[in-house]
Amino acid sequence: MKETLVYSLQELPLVVQKLKQLLKGYSVLTLVGSLGAGKTTLVKELLKEWGVKDRVISPTFTYMNQYENQEGKSFYHFDLYRIKTLHDFMQAGFQDYLYQPNSIAIIEWPEAIMPLLTKKACHVELMYQDDPTKRAIVINTDE
Repeated sequence: MKETLVYSLQELPLVVQKLKQLLKGYSVLTLVGSLGAGKTTLVKELLKEWGVKDRVISPTFTYMNQYENQEGKSFYHFDLYRIKTLHDFMQAGFQDYLYQPNSIAIIEWPEAIMPLLTKKACHVELMYQDDPTKRAIVINTDE
């Protein structure tokens, strides 16, 4: 299924609620988009919606941040902007965090590891719009 939504920052919570519903049954979410398109902002709002109380920050320099909500669900937030090859990802042991029970891996800049994502995943693309206060989000589920 593919769905496109255009939204403002004020409408982001509504977009996140819809995305959360679409993600039921998925344990991997990929996010692509230009620098500054809103990937990390989307992750922050999504994790808030899932009940994560911790401060969510971009894992640009750590590659991955782990969060947990009060129900014990784990969230692995990856920023793979500096990971250039699948080998680099595997060397770091990050593949162990994919498709884990009771968890969701959220992956910004997933291009280098797409061959690993052979199971069901939800793919999201964020795009700038002519109106600088708006973004488009394309949600593509493996259905």
